Amino acid sequence: MRQRQSRPRLLQAMFDAFSLPDLRQRILITIAILAIFRFIAHVPLPGVDLDALQQLFERNAMLGMLDMFSGGAMRRLSVAAMGVYPYITASIIMQLMVPVIPRLQALALEGEAGRDKMNRITHWATVPLGGLQAYGQLVFFQNQGIFTAPTPLLMATMVLSMIAGTMFTIWLGERISEYGIGNGISIIIFGGIVAGLPELIGEGFLARANPLGLFFYIFIAVATVVLIVVFTEAHRRIPVQYSRSVIRGNRMYKQQGATHIPLRVNTAGMIPLIFSMSLVLFPSIVASYFAAPQGADPNFANQIMTLFDPNARIPLGLFYWGLFFLLTVAFAFFYTMVVFQQQDLPGALQKQGGFIPGIRPGKATKDFLDGVIRRITWAGAIFLGLVGIMPFIAREATGIQVIQLSSLGLIIVVGVVLDTMKQLEAQLVMRRYEGFIK
Repeated sequence: MRQRQSRPRLLQAMFDAFSLPDLRQRILITIAILAIFRFIAHVPLPGVDLDALQQLFERNAMLGMLDMFSGGAMRRLSVAAMGVYPYITASIIMQLMVPVIPRLQALALEGEAGRDKMNRITHWATVPLGGLQAYGQLVFFQNQGIFTAPTPLLMATMVLSMIAGTMFTIWLGERISEYGIGNGISIIIFGGIVAGLPELIGEGFLARANPLGLFFYIFIAVATVVLIVVFTEAHRRIPVQYSRSVIRGNRMYKQQGATHIPLRVNTAGMIPLIFSMSLVLFPSIVASYFAAPQGADPNFANQIMTLFDPNARIPLGLFYWGLFFLLTVAFAFFYTMVVFQQQDLPGALQKQGGFIPGIRPGKATKDFLDGVIRRITWAGAIFLGLVGIMPFIAREATGIQVIQLSSLGLIIVVGVVLDTMKQLEAQLVMRRYEGFIK
């Protein structure tokens, strides 16, 4: 028993999970589905020059975000090159449209049945979004000389193949959610990011970087992970009391209970980083279609690409990363308020007979909760902004250019690990409780 208590709690949960047949089966199913996804990610589209594609990714850092969401499949231009990005885009659009469209508001209030309908709408919206993204990617790569101009039939075939690869990837993620452990879509993205870490670390050592700079770079990465864990778990507890009337025989009794509402410091999660990164990359992507080729005199589009280049050094890089920081903070507030208004906590408390001690129900409770969420969101928004510009800080402080520290990737990896381990512990607690009852 002492040996079991001496292990870390999360590590002990892993040992306990493998000792239970049903949980062991769930973990093995998750690993098997990830292996299938990695196989799909290595099936390229026809006619692709892989050497030219690799050189393009070495020159163009803005492709890194899309490659991350595809789990490294875009770097090979495989049938799963879009990954789950169209589905994430459709999900974000659906969340933002709920407060605007009354029909979607009604579906959000219908419980499980409403969520199933909204999920079905999200799946259907993923198809046209995936088609537009697939065509745009193929045109971009064609202009970069990755493959020759295809016939209309071949282009349509390639677009349909990429849409099918995305929908199959989403289906794999949903199978993980149903039969495995953790959120399937997040696990798919997590698997792609982790799969590229060994190559990334190897490039850093092969580049023979300054040992002191490499040590400081690793220190910044570890400190960023610790910061992400702290702010991911941080929340403000709002005390709540419940009172209800219970009739026993001919008499009525009052029953009271106390609990709390956990308001997260980082309610928005990684969504503001996705929004802001998409916006700061968009001008460079559009300008790349009109820029003068290498060796020719640069035009206005080339200047736009230089201004919005994430690899630019100080002082030019301050514009890109400063804008990225400000957009992240702004989107953190915007998205948090949208999500918080959808939850309607004051209305839920009033319906359930709950109240915050010292605060009147109704508008006073709403104003109090809005004030609290605005104050704590400042910490969460600044945290996201600092994590977002951490790659720039690490690069300028250490001088290491080879290793690209992805703040969005770190948040995804840490968040997925924490969420999966919590679900694993919840499954263990449930089985221990059932064993105790038996």
